[in-house]
Amino acid sequence: MNKKFKIESNILNLRIVENAIDEISTEIGFNQDNYGKILVSTLEAVNNAIIHGNKKDESKSVEIEISFKRNILRVSVSDEGKGFKPKEIPDPTKPENIENLSGRGVFLMSKLADKIEFNEIGNKVTMSFKDIKT
Repeated sequence: MNKKFKIESNILNLRIVENAIDEISTEIGFNQDNYGKILVSTLEAVNNAIIHGNKKDESKSVEIEISFKRNILRVSVSDEGKGFKPKEIPDPTKPENIENLSGRGVFLMSKLADKIEFNEIGNKVTMSFKDIKT
């Protein structure tokens, strides 16, 4: 299974992504725990792409690719922004960062996904979820 689509950089389009995850969940048959992890991680990645990557510029798009093979679901989200350096994001669990409003998305995605990878320039993230049907 492979699904690929683009959305305009508008927060309201998160609904399209949520509907796609719902459809894929029904098709594949995720268990409830994995459904939540996949949905939250994917929405967070798309939200980051819209807000931080594309700066809410609706002339720019976010591309989402979801593939399922050998009981591993991969979700890739890319934007048209300049990218960022994931290693430079401050740890949101450290006391000096607790009150920061941003910087939690990547941390959350890394905790929910079994594997998370960024491309070299930092405008594409790929999350992998293993054994999603068990």
